[in-house]
Amino acid sequence: MDEQERARLRAAIEASEGGALAPAAADALIRRMLTQSRTIAVVGASPRPDRPSHGVLRALVAAGWSILPVNPMPEALRDGVAGLPCYPTLDEAAAALPPGHHIDLVDVFRRSEECEAVAHDAVRIGARGLWLQLGIVSSAAEAIAREANMDFVQDRCPAIEMPRLGITGPETSVPR
Repeated sequence: MDEQERARLRAAIEASEGGALAPAAADALIRRMLTQSRTIAVVGASPRPDRPSHGVLRALVAAGWSILPVNPMPEALRDGVAGLPCYPTLDEAAAALPPGHHIDLVDVFRRSEECEAVAHDAVRIGARGLWLQLGIVSSAAEAIAREANMDFVQDRCPAIEMPRLGITGPETSVPR
C-alpha cells in the first residue's frame, strides 16, 4: 500500500469516526485500549525477527504487556515466537490462561479479508478490543466489533502509537 492509498484510507476512517473530532477521539480510544489491557494476543505473530509482527510483539513484551502469539504454522508452534509459546488459535491461547485471566486485546497481523473471522474469534473469547495493524482495514471486522460493543482500531500500530501518546505500558491498577 503506497502513501497516497494510506492517506485516502485514513481520511475515510476519520470521516466515519466523526471528522474533525476524530484525532482526539481516536487518541483517547487508543490510549484506553492500550493502558487498560494487560494481556494481548498477537494474531499472525511471526517467529522471523525480520517481520513487523515480531518487532511489535517484542516492543509490547518490553513495555510490560503479557503477550500470547497466535500462529498455526508448524515452525511457530514448535519454536515459539520471541521466546514465548505460540498457539494455533485464539481459542487455544485463551484456554491457556490461568483461571480469572482473559485476553483483553487482539492485535491482528493478517490480510484484511481474514479479519472478519478473527473478529468473530475475538468476540467468542470475550476480548474487549480488536486492533488491526498498520495497512489493514476491514469494514466487516469493524461491524462485528461494534455489534459486540468491542473497542476497535484499524490501520494503526501500537509500537508507533505508544511513543506518540507517551504510553509506557499497561496501567498496573487495571483489574483483571
